[in-house]
Amino acid sequence: MPFVAVSSLCFIGGALFGYFFVFPPAFRFLIGYANEYLEAMPAVEEYFPLALRLFLAFGVIFELPVLMVFLAKIGMVDRNFLAKNRKYAILIAFVVAAVLTPTPDVVNQLLMAGPIILLYEFSILAVAFFGRRPFKGFPLEPGEAADKQQDGVQ
Repeated sequence: MPFVAVSSLCFIGGALFGYFFVFPPAFRFLIGYANEYLEAMPAVEEYFPLALRLFLAFGVIFELPVLMVFLAKIGMVDRNFLAKNRKYAILIAFVVAAVLTPTPDVVNQLLMAGPIILLYEFSILAVAFFGRRPFKGFPLEPGEAADKQQDGVQ
């Protein structure tokens, strides 16, 4: 239940961030092509897909900490792995931002890459706090248990 609640809050928070902070500059950029010879007349069939794509992209991006904690719980990543691969995460953040932003301007790409990087850093903290912790006294490797049983050590 907490996982669903946090996941829903993160998605809604991402969509709201996209609506209040990213959508206005993106729409202004598209309207900016208007001049005395060209009048901007956005139609619903152009406005709605732009808004929907932006809100979904930011909603999914804000799920990054939840995803990282989940991956840490199942043992795929840990805090040290995430911290060590920070430079690749920054590169991936800018590539994802370039692909997902609906407009080609740099401002909107930065408005998407910045939160991705901040959420990655928050993910490192969340994984350190909520991630999987090894049990004291239990073997960490699956093969260790079989080796100890063969040696007669329980």
